[in-house]
Amino acid sequence: MNSALDEYREVSPKGTVDFLYRLSDLVRGKSFLHLNAVRYGGGISEVLRRLVPMMVSLGVEARWEVLAGTQEYFTVVNRMLNALQGRDEKITAEMYHTYSSIIERNAKALKLDADMVMVHDHQPAGLVDYRTNGCWLWRCHLDLAQPQRPAWTFLRRSVLKYDAAIFSLSGFAQRLPIPKFLIYPSIDPLSPKNREMSRSEITHAIDRLGINRSKPMILQVGRFDRFKDPFGAIQAFRLVKKHQDCQLVLAGSGVMHDPEGEAVIAELREAAGDDGDIHIIQLPPEADLEINALQRSATVALQKSIKEGFGLTVSEAMWKGKPVVGSSAGGIAAQIVDGVTGYVVHTVEGAAFRIRHLLNNPGLMNRMGGMAREHVRRNFLITRQLSDDLTLLKLLSTS
Repeated sequence: MNSALDEYREVSPKGTVDFLYRLSDLVRGKSFLHLNAVRYGGGISEVLRRLVPMMVSLGVEARWEVLAGTQEYFTVVNRMLNALQGRDEKITAEMYHTYSSIIERNAKALKLDADMVMVHDHQPAGLVDYRTNGCWLWRCHLDLAQPQRPAWTFLRRSVLKYDAAIFSLSGFAQRLPIPKFLIYPSIDPLSPKNREMSRSEITHAIDRLGINRSKPMILQVGRFDRFKDPFGAIQAFRLVKKHQDCQLVLAGSGVMHDPEGEAVIAELREAAGDDGDIHIIQLPPEADLEINALQRSATVALQKSIKEGFGLTVSEAMWKGKPVVGSSAGGIAAQIVDGVTGYVVHTVEGAAFRIRHLLNNPGLMNRMGGMAREHVRRNFLITRQLSDDLTLLKLLSTS
């Protein structure tokens, strides 16, 4: 199966694949278990579907397990998600009991033995209470800079039982007495969402979505969530449209167990009114080719989030050679080299100004897009994340 890894020689930095082969010799035969909350929908699942087979191809006994939960449980963990990212949420003792009950049920059903166990985010974090062996790492993809204290207090009791914690940015972390690591998330350049597409494939997908290919497109991709600030994206677009004929596409790839999504979409449609240049597109959870085509067709990518994890839609767009205008939330600013691969902005007006500047300077857009793709190649590809995970397996596993 190593030939699959060889396919990355053309897209990753020179020497990367050979380094991975050498590194894999040091961990061959070790076991690595990933645990998260959903099989489909969301960036974690998307990467794990590609990362785990790559580990197996290198001789690691890699597995990926997913929690089985009730709708009540997913309602609770969604509230916890909001609270951990700073939103005021009321989470009752009964809700925490629901969480703990589902964790206990899954602990009895899942095989948790491995040399290294990486548990992603808060949903399965409580499984550490049932650990039997190996090194357990808590991989946090959330911004915990200012969590609601009761929610963090509850979660922290579990986090302290891990051997180490991994964060996407130093600013996301809380004070912990266990070792902490900083590892950027990544995108897979050969996945359906990021692979090269023919012109006919792109045209067919864009026409099917009902988008005008003759107008410049401002694109924001992301879950229909208030933290993504799609309403701010509409406001910025309207400021731009006063001066340039263009269109805005808000494309949301659905995430399972997201009860707020439908309400946000309804409010967005009301905010858009009868403006035919605002396209609100609700995509199924695995609409990878559609997102790929949208990002390749976009003139400028926008990410106007007010709260964000790492925000890999930024790297996805940059990989397709697009400059990105993004907020300073979460990992967005860590991906954009301001003034080189795009612009970091802090207000609606700032976003509109930078979008207009790019639309008025196509040569600048092309140069920025080229530098954006190279920046992603060197920092945010899955081959780099695979190297990081194998290094942790070598350094921290006990067998």
